[in-house]
Parts: sequence; structure tokens; C-alpha cells
Amino acid sequence: MPPDFNFPFVLSVLGGFVASTVMARLYVWPVLRSMPRYDALRVLAAVSAFRFEGMNFMVVGFVSPQLPSWFGSQVGWGDFAAAVLALLSMAALTWRWTFALPIVWIFNLEGTADLLNAYFNGVTRIPDPGLFGAGIYIPTLYVPILLVSHTLAFIILSRAQLDPKKS
Repeated sequence: MPPDFNFPFVLSVLGGFVASTVMARLYVWPVLRSMPRYDALRVLAAVSAFRFEGMNFMVVGFVSPQLPSWFGSQVGWGDFAAAVLALLSMAALTWRWTFALPIVWIFNLEGTADLLNAYFNGVTRIPDPGLFGAGIYIPTLYVPILLVSHTLAFIILSRAQLDPKKS
């Protein structure tokens, strides 16, 4: 293992993914499967509506002053964009806009890419996860929930809708 490998942090992230996946499989997916497509996608978009919290990565005191500002900006603005797209998706699905599903696809692609980019940069370019300060719960708890919710949304988006009344 590399000398800067932080085993407790990795276990926290891994635990977040395992717990999120188990909860989704046992409790969330059975409910979403029984819902009309637009309603299920709206529920999943709502999970990302709180991604405005990522803006806190630009707040010194919330994160360590040693956390590179480029990282905080990237996380903050990427999450801000995802939150706006999540809210737009919720509106489009609620009001049954004709282009609702393309908006949800865009939101899901941006939201997932943003999270994977933040994980990649966090793992490869941030030497100490302690620099996340109070934000440490975001990659260990919230991001696994978000990635699982994006995965569920991709599954729903990818399936052909057989019953148009269930849209």
C-alpha cells in the first residue's frame, strides 16, 4: 500500500457504498419499480436537490485552508449545477414537459460525471482526506447515496416504457 493510503477513510467510503446499495435493493427499488416512471425519476432527482451543500467545499473553516481551492471550486460548482438540473428535472417531470426525459438524462450524466470526477481527483490529488474538514461526511455518506440513486435512475431511463399510462 502507498504510504499515504488512508485505510479508515477507504473503509468509510466502501461502507457507504455497501450500505447504500443494500438499502436501495431492499427498500427503495421495490417501491420505485411499482411507481409510474416519471414519479420514480422525480423521487430520485429529489435526492440530488440538496447538492447545493457541495458549495461548502469553498468555505474555509468548513474545509481546511490547505485544501486546494481548485478542488473546492470544482466540487462546489459541479454540485451546484447538479442541484439546479435536479430541480429542473423535478419540474419537468411534474409538469410532464415533452422534453422531460432528455433533461433527466442530462442531469444524470452531469451528476454522475461530477461525482466520479470529484472521487478521482480526491483520491489521486488530495493527499489527506482530513483536509475535507467538516465535509468528510460528503464523500463517505452522501456521495454513495447519490451514485446509487443515479444508477437507479439510469436503470429506469434505460428501460422501455411499456404502459404509456404509467409514465
